[in-house]
Amino acid sequence: MKSTNNTSFIKLSLISLLLGGFSIGMTEFLMMGILADMSHALGISIPEAGHLISIYALGVVIGAPLMVGLTANLPPKKVLIGLMLMVAVFNGLFGLVSSYPLLMATRFLAGLPHGAFFGIGAVVASKLAQSGREARAVSVMFAGLTLANILGVPLGTFIGHHYTWRYSFALIALVAVAAALAVKFWMPHVKSESETSFLKSLNIFKHKELWFIIGISAIGTGGMFAWISYISPLMTEVAGFSPNSMTIIMVVAGLGMVVGNIIGGRLADRFSPLLTTTTLLLCMVAALLLTVVLAQYKPTALIMTFLTGAIGFGVIAPMQMLIVQQAKGAEMLASSLLQATSNMGNALGAFLGGLPIAAGFGYASPEYVGAALAFTGVLFCLLLLMAHKKKASQLAVN
Repeated sequence: MKSTNNTSFIKLSLISLLLGGFSIGMTEFLMMGILADMSHALGISIPEAGHLISIYALGVVIGAPLMVGLTANLPPKKVLIGLMLMVAVFNGLFGLVSSYPLLMATRFLAGLPHGAFFGIGAVVASKLAQSGREARAVSVMFAGLTLANILGVPLGTFIGHHYTWRYSFALIALVAVAAALAVKFWMPHVKSESETSFLKSLNIFKHKELWFIIGISAIGTGGMFAWISYISPLMTEVAGFSPNSMTIIMVVAGLGMVVGNIIGGRLADRFSPLLTTTTLLLCMVAALLLTVVLAQYKPTALIMTFLTGAIGFGVIAPMQMLIVQQAKGAEMLASSLLQATSNMGNALGAFLGGLPIAAGFGYASPEYVGAALAFTGVLFCLLLLMAHKKKASQLAVN
């Protein structure tokens, strides 16, 4: 597939994956913007509405390996179309039902295709790409996730505030249908990764190197989520911005994510996924510690918002390539697994980041927790590097 000369066709294929990432990004992050609106409209408490965020993350964690396992023998193109249709159907149903149990059920089901789409899509993107540009191609798909934070989420939040949150999820369903059609008409057929059965592909869990990558994803990425989960009180209570400024601040963070996603893919292609991941996690440690000092000044607080968002999303494509390279013969399972573990990082960062606030240490205190989580990710990177060097030396001896 990499030998194809139809560059424009490859670009259209990547755009179809970008559209899918956009719809999933809206599905995941829109809830944060309309939580109060849903709480008021449904007559439920804010914590009860917040459970709709948690149940989605649970759906992502369970759905990533489940969807890959159920579709292991199907062509990736058909699977991607099916996953997008699932996003469309379950978000559409979520916008129609009224009872809390049904809202929880449809929200959980909407999370099932998340990890599998990004996991399979990352492998397909790398196969479509020219040699040496694989990580760059993967970053195009994840650009949909970053663009959703800049365009889709603010638009959906506006609709939810001024009309009804149900229209916002109808919009997500429409984008998902458009993505399914784009995959159908723009993406060429891509062969499955191997003839290995799903059960045999589980053998990748026997390799300690895979667990190091899981540690990077599940703990190291928690650094970013410890920061962004509490960015609102950080910017309003510490930096002194008005609550009405948070929309602009989130756009600044989103712009940083877009830039970081592009740069991260290019760095991984030029150097190596492991070196890029290690370096960016070290930069995350520095950025979070600097944020503690600089967040009290508005100009520097905005600068750190952009930089931290860039670093946080810059690591996505390199990590995705890292796990694909590690799991030969089971790339789609491993790649989707990374999405599940990053959602664990989301939950871990948000939970641990809130503990020092609850203990009275202030709204900048989650950055210390985030720095510790990111540094733990660096340690896993070093363990992986040592494992690679040991394996290389053994091969040289043999």
